[in-house]
Amino acid sequence: MNSKRKKSEALKYHSHPKPGKIEVVPTKKYSSQRDLSLAYSPGVAQPCLEIAENKDDVYKYTSKGNLVAVISNGTAVLGLGNIGPEASKPVMEGKGVLFKIFADIDVFDIEVDTENVDEFVETVKRIAPTFGGINLEDIKAPEAFEIERRLVEELDIPVMHDDQHGTAIISTAALKNAIEIAKKDIAKVKIVVNGAGAAAISCTRLYISLGAKKENIIMCDSKGVIQKNRKNLTSQKAEFATDREDIHTLEDAMKNSDVFVGLSKGNIVSPEMLKTMAKNPIVFAMANPEPEIEYDLAIKTRDDIIMATGRSDYPNQVNNVLGFPFIFRGALDVRATKINEAMKMAAVHALADLAKESVPEQVNITYNEVNISFGKDYIIPKPFDQRLISEIPPAVAKAAMESGVALQPITNWEKYKHDLEDRLGTGNKIVRLLHNRAKAQPKRVVFAEADHLDVLKAAQVVHEEGIAIPILLGDKETIEELMDEIGFESKIEIIDPKSYKERKRKRIFAEKYWQLRQRKGVTMFDADKIMRERNYFAAMMLNEGDADAFISGYARKYSTVLKPLIEIIPKVEGVDKISSTNVMLTKRGPMFLSDTAITPNPTGKDLALIAEMTATVVKMFGMTPALAMLSYSNFGSADNHTSRKVKEAIAILHECCPDLIIDGEIQADFALNPEMLKEKFPFSKLVGKNVNGLIFPNLDSANINYKLLKELNGIDSIGPVIMGLTKPAHILQLGASVDEIVNMTALAVVDAQNKEKLDK
Repeated sequence: MNSKRKKSEALKYHSHPKPGKIEVVPTKKYSSQRDLSLAYSPGVAQPCLEIAENKDDVYKYTSKGNLVAVISNGTAVLGLGNIGPEASKPVMEGKGVLFKIFADIDVFDIEVDTENVDEFVETVKRIAPTFGGINLEDIKAPEAFEIERRLVEELDIPVMHDDQHGTAIISTAALKNAIEIAKKDIAKVKIVVNGAGAAAISCTRLYISLGAKKENIIMCDSKGVIQKNRKNLTSQKAEFATDREDIHTLEDAMKNSDVFVGLSKGNIVSPEMLKTMAKNPIVFAMANPEPEIEYDLAIKTRDDIIMATGRSDYPNQVNNVLGFPFIFRGALDVRATKINEAMKMAAVHALADLAKESVPEQVNITYNEVNISFGKDYIIPKPFDQRLISEIPPAVAKAAMESGVALQPITNWEKYKHDLEDRLGTGNKIVRLLHNRAKAQPKRVVFAEADHLDVLKAAQVVHEEGIAIPILLGDKETIEELMDEIGFESKIEIIDPKSYKERKRKRIFAEKYWQLRQRKGVTMFDADKIMRERNYFAAMMLNEGDADAFISGYARKYSTVLKPLIEIIPKVEGVDKISSTNVMLTKRGPMFLSDTAITPNPTGKDLALIAEMTATVVKMFGMTPALAMLSYSNFGSADNHTSRKVKEAIAILHECCPDLIIDGEIQADFALNPEMLKEKFPFSKLVGKNVNGLIFPNLDSANINYKLLKELNGIDSIGPVIMGLTKPAHILQLGASVDEIVNMTALAVVDAQNKEKLDK
C-alpha cells in the first residue's frame, strides 16, 4: 500500500461514518416515559440512596464493575514519542476496542494534560470512583514507574501499566516454555536484555520472579552494557547494572548467552552475534515492526534457535492482547483491589500451560495448520485462541482470592467459565479469523466486474492485505483509469474477454463450453458469442484452473450470474441441487441461515441435503454444527404440507447422519432460547447446544429473514455462500459494499483452500 493511500484510508477509518472508534450505548430500555423515569428522575434516586448507605453497592447498581479507564498523558505513544494527550486519544480508543472485543470490558479513555507526576496521580485518584480498574498507557519512563507505584498503593481498584506488565507477562510465559524445550535451567541461564525502558525493566523483574538470577542478567541500552560505574543511572537501570568490567557492548554480552530479549530497535543483532550464543539459544526479538534480527535470517543462521517476535506473520508472537484483557477480566470479576505479583504470575503459568494443551481444530483452521502443537514454533498460545477467555481470567481470579485482594470471591468456577465463554459471542471475530486464514495461503480470485469502482477497491484491499491474488476482468482502459483514481499502483493481471489478445483462450473456452452444452441447444456460434460475456469467461477460467475462485454479482441480478456457474462448474458428487447459506455475524456468534438464495420450494429430501451442506460449511469455520430445522410448528403441533416436509427431512437426517446435531420441526424462538427449549421439549437433540444454523422451509422465509436481520438490527452478513459446487464460486448481493466484497473474497479463498485439501 502506498503511503499516501495508507494515510488517507487510516484517516477515513477514524473519521467515518462518525468520528472515533467507541461510543456509549444504553444497556436498559428507554422507549417509554416509564423507562426514562426509572433511568433518571425520580427512579434513579433509589440506587443513589442505596449506594450512599453502602458504598459497595455502586458495583450492584452501576457499570463500575465492568468499566476500565485507559489513561495516558501522551508522552510515549507507540513509536511516535511525546506527541501530547490529544494525539494519543486514537490509540487509547483503540485500546478500548481491544478490551471490548477480547474480554467484553467497557472502557472510557482519559487523556490527561500534564507531565507532572504529582498532578497526574492526583487527577487519576480524583476520577477513580468512576472505574473498576485503571489501565495506564503510553507514559514515558521513568515517570511511568513512579505513577504506577503510587496509584497501586493509594487506590483500592486494580491498576496496571500495560506497556510494562503486558509484554512482561507474555514473554515470561514464552520464556518458561522455551527453557523447557531447550532443556535448560532457569536459575542458570544467562540472559541479555537489550533495552532499558519500562517494558524491559518489567520483563526482567518478572524473569527473576520466574527463577532467573540477577547475577546472570546483563542489560544494555543505547550506550552499551549498563555498568555500575556509569554516572547518572536511573534507579531502575541501577537495579540491573552489572559490575563486570570485561563486557562493554551488546556483542560482548551475547557471547555464551542462553537468552536474548530485545525491546529496542530493529536489525541491531547480527548473525555473527547469534553464532556466539550457547547451544539452543532463545531469542525474543520484540522490536516492531522490524525485529532486532529478522526471523528468516535468525533461523537460517541457527537451526537450533527458539525464536519469538512481536509480529503476527512469524511463529510465537509476543502480543499484549494475550494478557491485559484477560488479566483485567479476572481482576474485575472478583473485585480485586489491585493486580499484584501473584496475579501476574498466575497469568504467566496459565498462558504457558495453555500452549501445552491440545489445540482446538478451530485454531488449527484459523492459522491454516494441520496440527499446531507444543514445540519450538509454538511456545505461547495464538491471539485468536478462544480458550484464552476461559483459562486466563479464572487463574488471575484465583490468585487474587488466594493472595487476599479479592472482595467478591467466586464459588462456582464451572459457571464462571461458562459465563466467560458467553461473553465472546460476537460474530465479528469470525471475520478476523477468516481474513487470517486467507492470508496464510492466498489464492487467485477472478473478479468478473472489475470495472466497477467498489469491486476494484475491494480487489485493492485484498491484494494489499495479502488475502487474495486478484485477477481483474473488464475493459482494460477503464480499469486502469479507475486504478489511477484510487491509487492502485500494483501490477495486477487484467483480462478483457472481448479483446483480440484473448482470442485464443476465448476460442478454447468456447470449444469446451460447446462440448458441455451441445446437446442442450447450444451451437458453436452461440458458444463463441457467450464467451465474450465476463461471467461465462470467468466461470470457465475457474473450471479450467486459470483461477482458484470466482467473485461476481455486484452489478447483475443473482440469477444471471448463477446461470453460467450451473452450466459450467460440476456439482459435488451426490449433490443434484446446489443451495446457499448466509453467515450472519450476530452478537451470540456466527449464525448460518439456509437456503437464502437458490431453492424456491425445497422438498423434504432437498432440505436434508441443504442441512448436510450447511453443516459442512459450519465445519469449514472450525465450528461444530448445531442446526435447527425451522417451521411454524413444534414437533408435530401442526400438520400441513410444510411441516410434513420438514419432519421428513429430519427423519432422513436422523437415520443417515445420526451424529449430526439437528432437530425439528421447531419454531425459531424455541430453537434460539435454550431455557424455553429445555422446559418444553427436553427430548430434543438441541437441548444444551448453542444453535448456530437455521434451515428454513423455503426460499421466501430464508431470504426475508436474513434481510430483515441485516437491515433492522444492523447485522453484518457474508454471503450467500454457494454450496454444492466443486469449485469455489460465490455471488455477491447486488450493490454489495467494499467490506462485503472483501469478506466474500476471503471466504472464497478459504473455500478454495478447503477444496484443495479435499482433492488431495
